[in-house]
Amino acid sequence: MKYKSKKSLGQNFLIDEEILDKIVNIKNIENFTVLEVGPGTGNLTSFILNKKPKKFYVVEKDNELASKLQSKFNERINIINDDILKIDEKKLDNEKLIVFGNLPYNISTEILSKWILGIDKDNFWFECLILMFQKEVADRIIADFNTSNYGRLSILSNWKLKIRKICDVDPASFSPKPKIQSSILYFEPKKKFFQFNDPKNLEKITRIFFQQRRKMIKKPYNQVFLNNLKIQKKLDIDLNKRPQNLDLDTYYKLILEYENLSS
Repeated sequence: MKYKSKKSLGQNFLIDEEILDKIVNIKNIENFTVLEVGPGTGNLTSFILNKKPKKFYVVEKDNELASKLQSKFNERINIINDDILKIDEKKLDNEKLIVFGNLPYNISTEILSKWILGIDKDNFWFECLILMFQKEVADRIIADFNTSNYGRLSILSNWKLKIRKICDVDPASFSPKPKIQSSILYFEPKKKFFQFNDPKNLEKITRIFFQQRRKMIKKPYNQVFLNNLKIQKKLDIDLNKRPQNLDLDTYYKLILEYENLSS
C-alpha cells in the first residue's frame, strides 16, 4: 500500500513484524470487540484480524488512508474516517472495547486525557488500552513520586487505571523512522479509585501545584486552600516539600478536600 506519510498528522507506521506480533498477543482478543486508533497503512490491522475479533472498528483521520484501508480490508473492518478527539467512543458499541493505538505523538497525551476524563464514574467503555507513546511521554505516565518524570500526567493516568510497561520500541521498527524511542503501555481499569464530583478539579489542582515544580508547595497549597492549615494537618503534608514529593493518594485526597470546601 504505497503512501507518503504526513508529518502534520504525526504519522510513523509500525513495520516490525516481531513487535506487531507482540502487541496482538498482549491480550486475547478472539470474539472481543476491538477499536484501533490510527491504523495508518493497516500493518497492525492485519495482525488484529488474524486473531479473529468479533467486531472491529478503526478510526483514521486521513482521507486517503481511510480509502486505502477500505479497499484493502472491505467489510472486515468498520472504518470511521474522523478525528479521534471528536469521537464519542461510548457510542461506538454496546460492548466494552479492547483498544489498540499507535497514537500520533503530537496529540497522544490529549487523547489519553480525553479518555480518562470522559469515563463516567466507574462506567468504563473499554476493557483495556494497548497504546504506543513516545518513550519520554510513557516515562511520565508511569513515573513514581519523588522522581523527575512524575507530574500531572502521572497523577491523571494512574487515577482510574492500572498501568504496566510492555516494552520499548526502536526507531528502526517504524517507517519513516522517528528520531526518538517509543514505548508500549497496557492500561486496565482499577476496581477501586477516588470518586470526584468533577474530574476537572484533578486537572485544576495539579496544574496549580505543578506550575512551579521546583518550588515548595506552600504557595500553591495556600492559593488553593486559603491558608487553611487544618487540611494540611489532617493529611500530614509537609509544605516545604516540592510537588513531585507528594504521592498519588495525597493528590487525590487534596482534590476531595477541595471539593468538600467548595460544596
